[in-house]
Formats: sequence, structure tokens, C-alpha cells
Amino acid sequence: MSRRLISTGSPFEKTAGYSRAVIDGDFAFVAGTTGYDYATMTMPSDVTSQSRNCFKTIEAALKEGGFAMADIVRATYYLTDARDVDAHFAVCGEVLGDIRPAATMLIVAGLYKPEMKVEIEVTAKRRNP
Repeated sequence: MSRRLISTGSPFEKTAGYSRAVIDGDFAFVAGTTGYDYATMTMPSDVTSQSRNCFKTIEAALKEGGFAMADIVRATYYLTDARDVDAHFAVCGEVLGDIRPAATMLIVAGLYKPEMKVEIEVTAKRRNP
């Protein structure tokens, strides 16, 4: 299987030179994903909504590449405020509670835009049927 690039169609992907996800064989590498609501092109103000939007975008990219959320084996979370960790982890538990990938949480000084509170990147491995 050849390498396949997954795009959301955002012009920023071309400008910044990245893909939402790269499918390479049985692996999917999903880029750092922030909490935009792509239906409304807005950024919610709370970390809970942003985290949910991150996972929606990640799920869509995985699905387009032929993967499921259950295929996620690794997750990295970047939060700009340690006070948001519990709210973010509550969403992680809702979405990944049964999947339980290896995960890392980092508190960072900031993300690309100040309204961004969370960024999530994942790696998935296709399961054998």
C-alpha cells in the first residue's frame, strides 16, 4: 500500500506544508489537531468543547483513511493551562476509555493562536480482521 495524504481542504495545510493525516501501510499518523468546529469555522471558548471537536476531526480523518477510533495506539495531548486537564481528561475518557492508547500529556506555553486551549495528535495501527 502506498502513502496516502488526508486533507481537510484547509488552505493552511498547503501554506504550512502538512497533511491532516498520513496513511502509510497499516499506520495512520494524524497531525496535531485543534478544537475548531469546522461546520461553523469557530473555536469554542471552553476546553471541553475544543477537546470534543479535536476528536471529531481526528475521527473523520481516520475514517477517510480506512481506520476506526479503536485503531488508535498512541495519543499526545498539548494543553495550555494545567487547570484544564481534568475537563480534557473527562472527554478523553468518554472517547478513548475502552481503547486506552498509550498517551502523553504536555502543558505548553501556548499554541498557534491564543484561543487554542488543546491540541491532540494520534497514531493508529490497522487491526487485522
